Amino acid sequence: MAAPIPASPNTASPLFLREPEIRRGVELLYFGYAHMTRAIDAGLAAQGLGRAHHRALYFIARKPELTVSALLALLAITKQSLGRVLGELAERGLVETRAGERDRRQRLLRLTPSGAALEAELFEALREKMSGAYSSAGQGAVGGFWAVLEGLVPEAERGRIADLGK
Repeated sequence: MAAPIPASPNTASPLFLREPEIRRGVELLYFGYAHMTRAIDAGLAAQGLGRAHHRALYFIARKPELTVSALLALLAITKQSLGRVLGELAERGLVETRAGERDRRQRLLRLTPSGAALEAELFEALREKMSGAYSSAGQGAVGGFWAVLEGLVPEAERGRIADLGK
């Protein structure tokens, strides 16, 4: 017996845990992310930057005074990769570091005014994409989308994400 066909492409089948539904979710995640990030690729390229630079700018903007070690944990990349990204951002005058107040070995990160302006410009392009998608999906769907994405994040890491909004 064939699986029931959903009422619309945006309505999940009652058999949402079967392979076709899982594949549709994975594909939508891939393509949605690709189209969202394309919205900022030209702005990054104009600065000679890539997506790794954007992720660093984004999280430093969310948490000024973020430590290098905290950023390393958020991005889940190697120290070498992060060092290269932060070095390039500092050379371009987009990010500055300073020693911690209590622990002078700590390196605290902050966007410069130029870095904040670039991050705001890039975020505006992302905001347009996300708000358009949110608007067409509706409030209930947004909550469900968040729940699904949160479910993809290991529980041990969810606290770091929650802390970004504080």
